[in-house]
Amino acid sequence: MKSFNLNIANYDIRFVSSGPETDLFLKKKYSHFYSCSGNADITVRVHSGIPKPEEKAVRVFHAPYIIETENRKVKINDEFWTVYKSKNDILIDTILPFGKKNRKACLRMNAGAKEWDLYISGAEKKRDPLEYPLDGLLLYYLTVRSGDIFIHGSGVSINNRGYLFAGVSGKGKTTIARLWDEAGATVIHDDRLIIRNIYDRFVMYNTPVYNNETPRSSPVDKIFLIDHGTANSIVPTGKSEALSLVMANCIQHLWDPSIIESLTEVLVKLTSETDIRRLFFKPDKSVISYILKNEK
Repeated sequence: MKSFNLNIANYDIRFVSSGPETDLFLKKKYSHFYSCSGNADITVRVHSGIPKPEEKAVRVFHAPYIIETENRKVKINDEFWTVYKSKNDILIDTILPFGKKNRKACLRMNAGAKEWDLYISGAEKKRDPLEYPLDGLLLYYLTVRSGDIFIHGSGVSINNRGYLFAGVSGKGKTTIARLWDEAGATVIHDDRLIIRNIYDRFVMYNTPVYNNETPRSSPVDKIFLIDHGTANSIVPTGKSEALSLVMANCIQHLWDPSIIESLTEVLVKLTSETDIRRLFFKPDKSVISYILKNEK
């Protein structure tokens, strides 16, 4: 196909092939996120090949290729993706670690523009514009552009209440999502959420990670910063502590002062308007009744 629209976290994203030499395709996990909207928030033009590096581009961030296995981080390669700034543009060069070797991509964008360019190397005619890590990078910069939040967390909705459980890997996000699912709650997502301020209310959205996902969302009524414990315990937080703890679980790149300022501003509003607590929990269903009892 030559073009399609996706609606993810209420962003309408249009992907367009730049020419006859490039066809587009997507993995199954996006099948429920197709959109018929004619009004895209952002258009991504997909090209074959990689552009030549710009002489005046300045490298501002570099990330090695690290994977997590059994709650341990293991570096696979020193090279993964790199961010450059060239005047008002941001360029991201990345390797594509899955599939054929030595494949690369370059995403060129201007945070204020409505059209971005994506270049993908390789001899194949078909291109996946959301091949890992392009999916996370593109969604992250959409949140930057829109003044929104990309966060590691589990989100659930039950009894018309939305709970967000944030924590780094190993703190129990997947476990607590499973427990809520078994209790009959709607799980928005168990790892990666986008939070947007919609009509002056914060709403969390899922992002496609697993096959057969459908778009889900819920207002954020309460946030818990989670950790394992020998007993279930909810501990209040001050506003400054809440801000730092929530920020620590956000996806962020600390190289651009304007991005830092924008994220801090929206997090101040979120943490000022939302009930935020620390939660130490036992990994069994008792934590569900404990939280619901404390809601009364």
